[in-house]
Amino acid sequence: MKVTLLSRSASIPSTRRLVEAGRARGHRMRVLNPLRVQMHLDGGGRATLYYDRKKLAPTDVVLPRIAQSISTYGLAVVNQFVLNGVPLVNHAQAIAQSRSKMRSLQLLSAHGIAIPATVMARDAAHLKEMVGLVGGVPVLVKLLQGQEKHGVMVCESLQSLEAALEAVLGLGHNLVMQEYVKSTSQDVRVLVVGGKAVAAVRRRPRPGRLAHTLIKGARLEAMELSPGQRATAEKATRLVGLEVAAVDLLDVEGQSKVFEVNSSPALPEMEAATGLDLATPIILRAEELVAGAEPVSIPDLIPPQPLLDAVPTPSPAPRGKRASRTSSRGPGGP
Repeated sequence: MKVTLLSRSASIPSTRRLVEAGRARGHRMRVLNPLRVQMHLDGGGRATLYYDRKKLAPTDVVLPRIAQSISTYGLAVVNQFVLNGVPLVNHAQAIAQSRSKMRSLQLLSAHGIAIPATVMARDAAHLKEMVGLVGGVPVLVKLLQGQEKHGVMVCESLQSLEAALEAVLGLGHNLVMQEYVKSTSQDVRVLVVGGKAVAAVRRRPRPGRLAHTLIKGARLEAMELSPGQRATAEKATRLVGLEVAAVDLLDVEGQSKVFEVNSSPALPEMEAATGLDLATPIILRAEELVAGAEPVSIPDLIPPQPLLDAVPTPSPAPRGKRASRTSSRGPGGP
């Protein structure tokens, strides 16, 4: 089988692991930088893909790992492959939906998935007035579009919140404000492949540090998922429409809340923590899609459905009890 990975570089650790796993399965692996792919379209419905101005050889399946910084062009490339009839592990629409933070939160909330208390408004004064709806300060502020590394901040006072809101909104960025839970041992990342949870880790923050994402600045420990955590992670991934995803959960008083669904999860960190090979299940899913397996459906406007597994009904968290969401041409050539 010919497998194409769309990634900025074959040396990126997660990309390298997927190449190793694919070759171990006997597949021909190639890594293409999406920015070096050119697309030729014409009025006859035909489309030709080029790589460094050379016509791209056919592939059996595409595995996208599109960086946030190149989402617009990268997702156009991903979309062209599917229009050409190539099976994809994660479609452009699902990737884009996972990266639109408010859209994904709206989707999850409408379908019975618990999420942190969240507000969105375009005016800084309005957001400041609504801080009580998310339990008061401290609060988590997220850019609606932006790189995970730079798109999250914690505001611990009304003064710092006001300054942050005016600065961010003044630059034309849209954002959401969420409840911020300051201490918990249940900050969890779940890797879901083909609709099934295959591994999970618990995040342990480094003492004295606020880590705003699950991976950065934290120690990871393997863990067993509860039935509720598993059900929540798997349903969240299906709703967004992803074949491969990392779902970040925070257990608040026994209830699993989804903070984020990530379409390009880092693999080596979770592999080191769990001792599991997590690249091979992704390659196996690619094989299933080529063989004609039913892909995960890509939702548009889906009527809300109750979560059948045991996930409790959301209830407002008591004030003061908050948890911490810290929550090329590559091998094989074109």
